[in-house]
Amino acid sequence: MKDDALPLPVQSPLLSDAAGKSVNHGYFTRKGGVSEGIYRGLNVGLGSNDERSRVNENRARVSAWFGAEPQKLATVHQIHSPDAVIVDGSYNGTRADADALVTATPGLVIGVLSADCGPVLFADAEAGVVGAAHAGWKGALGGVLESTIDAMISLGARRDRILASLGPSISRRNYEVGAEFVERFLEKDAGYATFFSPSRREQHAMFDLPGLTIKRLTDAGVTAENLDLCTYADEERFFSYRRTTHRSEPDYGRQISAISIREA
Repeated sequence: MKDDALPLPVQSPLLSDAAGKSVNHGYFTRKGGVSEGIYRGLNVGLGSNDERSRVNENRARVSAWFGAEPQKLATVHQIHSPDAVIVDGSYNGTRADADALVTATPGLVIGVLSADCGPVLFADAEAGVVGAAHAGWKGALGGVLESTIDAMISLGARRDRILASLGPSISRRNYEVGAEFVERFLEKDAGYATFFSPSRREQHAMFDLPGLTIKRLTDAGVTAENLDLCTYADEERFFSYRRTTHRSEPDYGRQISAISIREA
């Protein structure tokens, strides 16, 4: 594959500055892929109805950007759970039912898919441990971020050294929810009211998923940043489940955010 055929992901200043020499990462956009139609670009969603050969080619391009073979790209079957799994050199392509991955194996690329939910990449460069979490509202509220941190610590990471960066996610200005949704959060913690603001429609509110994500991360004791990239608003770069729903389209693509420990 020619280098000019590879996708060019967005990178986190926090991760690049602090962990760039030992960790490689990217928040991939929809650019640089071979899918067409509503999946146009770099759709890596195995659960989409896109042609499987195109999805596999797109995933191979992501792997190639990391300098890895396609079988070295580890992902999970995402179910909006709080569960994180640890993967190592024995990874065989099986996608566990979970929403986060953690590894200490150099050369293994771990990634999560998203199309409005928040992809969070983690690194403790000194320990050589990285993580990737898919945090929609269910995952963020249910504890997937904390589960990822705990799994990293079990492999030798230290909480005060872990860096976390939130990639492209739907923003408050495009995430309208109903009253029952708001109540679910307030029952959990009345302080979560700060993540809701009035909507133009009665009995509705605008929800700040990135704000909740960053709070959960910082409350867990790690250093965190938000890249402030809205999937709904930026159709040229990102797939969006909510945008697809508003248009009554039959399906949608998924972008990937991935990270790996560089091999010596």
